[in-house]
Amino acid sequence: FSKLPPKVQVSLPTFIPKPIDREKLYSLFGQITPLSTATEENVLSLNQPNTSVRELLDEPELVATIQTGYENLRSVTCVNEDRIWTSGETNDIKCFNIKGSLVRTFKIKSEEKPNDVAVDSDGNLLYSDGTDGTVNIVKNGQIEELITLPEEWTPNNLCVTSTGDLLVTTCSDDETQSKVVRYSGSTEKETIQFDDEGKPLYSGNDKTKYITENRNHDICVADWGAGAVVVVNHGGKLKWRYTGHPSVTKNKPFKPIGITTDSQSRVLTADTENHCIHILDQNGQFLRYIDNCDLEYPTGLCVDNNDNLFVSEVYKGHVKKIKYLK
Repeated sequence: FSKLPPKVQVSLPTFIPKPIDREKLYSLFGQITPLSTATEENVLSLNQPNTSVRELLDEPELVATIQTGYENLRSVTCVNEDRIWTSGETNDIKCFNIKGSLVRTFKIKSEEKPNDVAVDSDGNLLYSDGTDGTVNIVKNGQIEELITLPEEWTPNNLCVTSTGDLLVTTCSDDETQSKVVRYSGSTEKETIQFDDEGKPLYSGNDKTKYITENRNHDICVADWGAGAVVVVNHGGKLKWRYTGHPSVTKNKPFKPIGITTDSQSRVLTADTENHCIHILDQNGQFLRYIDNCDLEYPTGLCVDNNDNLFVSEVYKGHVKKIKYLK
């Protein structure tokens, strides 16, 4: 051959490093947050009715009427689907079955009326006594003093919560302050009295302030003196106030007395002067009235585990059982 193949020069690749910005390099990898823990109160709801959706009846139905014999009937509380406790302006508390038969009569220690009655998860009767500032529990027919309030405070209305705590609305003897106190047994756990601005949540008088706990653990108070339903969350923070619903026929001032809640977290409150019940959703929005069951001056309210509503009529001395859900 006169000409050889071309000679190939091979240059191997070389790496030319540049200065490394370590901060930028770290940022490309992201970061791992440190381990943290938080404690959240675990609230267990006991003895709750089923949570299937139940709509309101177009027309509530009067199921039964129980004659209690009280001239001034105030409170009614459900023991179970068959029995209720009632109290009025005398020193006796009466238990009736749903057929209207008197099952038991219990006299309190003082000669005055109980301010309110309630039933705990074991079926024991509780009552508040304004004469000596106590809340008492009845076990096996015997009265046990559960709570004694400070001398300048009076216990009024009661509610046993889903966790077994006791909520008590209380009023100062000079009628300038009202508050809700939460007890575990005889131990005070929490006081609810002011909003975030330091203003009183409740009117400062000795007027009735029936109280109930909703399924979402809101605390609902029917403040007669303020003409409002006042609702705070489980921690005592104000959520909403309800001051009535505009109506042509319901033209007297809204003065709520009894209050209760149902399996749908609806709030029901007794509008005594307008002879009706207001039904609200859990956010305080008006849904409808119950005003067709010949109600006269409704006061105390309770709902059993089947969502039957029991309404006490103060002057008639009747307790009416009403079906209002489908």
